[in-house]
Amino acid sequence: MTADLHAADRFLQAESRLLERRLFDVLIRDGSPDPVVDVLRGYRNADGGFGHGLEPDKRCPASLPIDVETAFQALAAAGTTDHSLLGPACDFLGSVAVDGAVPLAFPVIEDYPRAAHWTEWTYAPGLNPTAGLAGLLHRLGFEHPWRDAATAYCWREIESGKLPDEVHALGEAMTFLAHVPDRARAERAAVTVLEQLTASPMFDPKPGEYGLTPLHIAATADSPWRTLFDDTRLQANLDQLADGQQDDGGWTITWEPPSKASRLEWRGIVTVQAVRTLRSYGRIGG
Repeated sequence: MTADLHAADRFLQAESRLLERRLFDVLIRDGSPDPVVDVLRGYRNADGGFGHGLEPDKRCPASLPIDVETAFQALAAAGTTDHSLLGPACDFLGSVAVDGAVPLAFPVIEDYPRAAHWTEWTYAPGLNPTAGLAGLLHRLGFEHPWRDAATAYCWREIESGKLPDEVHALGEAMTFLAHVPDRARAERAAVTVLEQLTASPMFDPKPGEYGLTPLHIAATADSPWRTLFDDTRLQANLDQLADGQQDDGGWTITWEPPSKASRLEWRGIVTVQAVRTLRSYGRIGG
């Protein structure tokens, strides 16, 4: 079972925001990553952070760590490191961190439209998003004092014997462990994190239900975590992902965003993610 690349392209051109169209150019057409950086600059604030709904579940202009992570994810996907973006963003993260950890968001989001699940729990510093942010900085090869503090925090939490139950926090931990330099230590820790992750009912849910799958952990065929899942399970998830392409060429989401605009923006994001994964595994044609 394969998906249709041309149909996905048409969907993105018709419905997605500029960032996803630029990322598609890089990932599929070998375009320059410079336009991705240019688009991200439009989401920056004077404090060095990113906001303005870069992550579309809250329409808040203020800088939020989740929006910084979304920017880092775009840079990593485009394969580019821009110090003029990364340095100030890390300075911002350092300014809001507690012992190296940052929260997803702040109470300022309550003044703006947001998805119902963006509540007080997002104000607590934790592995989500600290581990993902630190892991992406290691992937990008960008050094900064906040990255060092966040790395120390992540190691303490991951090796504490008290891992969180929440699947997204565990997924963020796997991102950290995928890119942190101490590979032997990371591979040992990944076994424990994955064991807790796969025990969650929100991991590898039924089609159409919300949660994470093995393809969130091994999103590309060259992921260091690909070997943690057997080929039969991966192929079943790839079949499910390919089958999720809609008649309009895009993929859909399994949660309720705050607006119609947010839904389309998310559909663009998950469509680029699906294309990237399926193309990496040789499961998209056109």
